[in-house]
Amino acid sequence: MKLAELTTLRVGGAIQDLVVAREEQQAIEAIRAADEAGRPLLVLGGGSNFLPSDQPFEGTVVLMTDPGDAPVLDATCDVDGAGTPATPSVTTAEAVGESPAGPSSAGDVDLTPLDASCGGATAEYFAGVSWDRAVAYAVAREMIGIEALSGIPGSVGATPIQNVGAYGQEVSATITRVRTWDREKGAVRTFYAADCEFGYRDSLFKRTRYQGAAPSPTGRYVVLSVSFQHRVGEMSEPIRYGQLAQYLGVEVGERVPMARVRQAVLEIRASKGMVLDPSDHDTWSAGSFFTNPILPIEQAQQLPDDAPRFPAGEGLVKSSAAWLISHAGFDKGFSVGPRASLSTKHSLALTNRGDASADDLAELARAVRDGVEKSFGVRLEPEPVRWGVDI
Repeated sequence: MKLAELTTLRVGGAIQDLVVAREEQQAIEAIRAADEAGRPLLVLGGGSNFLPSDQPFEGTVVLMTDPGDAPVLDATCDVDGAGTPATPSVTTAEAVGESPAGPSSAGDVDLTPLDASCGGATAEYFAGVSWDRAVAYAVAREMIGIEALSGIPGSVGATPIQNVGAYGQEVSATITRVRTWDREKGAVRTFYAADCEFGYRDSLFKRTRYQGAAPSPTGRYVVLSVSFQHRVGEMSEPIRYGQLAQYLGVEVGERVPMARVRQAVLEIRASKGMVLDPSDHDTWSAGSFFTNPILPIEQAQQLPDDAPRFPAGEGLVKSSAAWLISHAGFDKGFSVGPRASLSTKHSLALTNRGDASADDLAELARAVRDGVEKSFGVRLEPEPVRWGVDI
């Protein structure tokens, strides 16, 4: 098998050793065996944020796979209406219907909305569970806080690494605990939210590289499971993203039923080629390829007057990578060759038009990055993890 079969960019070379892990212990055993043998290790979920070389991967790939009957720790109420702590129960979270991010099957999981008098609810998912399936489950049970993250491809285990976010929400707002395998200590290590050092598309897990004998695209801490804590109710979090508010026909700051938010986000993402569809080459991508730049105020002031600007902490301003790309002259569909191009629907996505190589995509990325820097003095940073690919 090739990595091209496991990545949404559909590039990557032959895999020397592939292990499919559908539960935690399988993953731990495969990771430990690779590390003890001094072999390069790649842990993959949905493969949606990874740009590998087309050369063979001469090591072990551990594919964290959604088992379809992944256990979900579902606290019916963390604290009930009378103020009494509830006892969490473990249910089987089989699918909640067909997910845009991947197929699923109907199961016996309780999808009844939780009592609105609950003080909150907690759910824990195996790292290999499809992220969109987890979102669909939360919306069905009226657990608030991740509804705007619908349709994002990939697995639950990837979300804390990147601090995944979209349409005004980030997973760091609801994550309470991340259980990991510490490759250097050879032991399970648990991080609570304050320990994760979340930032914009960043975390301790992303920054902490493995210091073992073999080079590895996977870091020191391999996510095993993630716990989320939610407020309970039918209505969404306040809508914070202007485009989403406009699509819903509400003002920024208003709340609407979560099911409406989920449906709206799925429709918006599909219109941008950001919901996986094997027949649509605009979705053969890693999603947004560049992160939005965070700039010192002085640098942001040098941008054109109509460039987007958002507060990003003391003395910092966040702008829009998509705006910078399009205003640097890179239109939707721009290419430097026939095999890779910007999406025809969204200028921030680099796409494989059918038979692109990793080098084709890297060449396109460099052209866009260098063009933006020449036009605006801003150097865009690629978001996907890269292995054997220089940008």
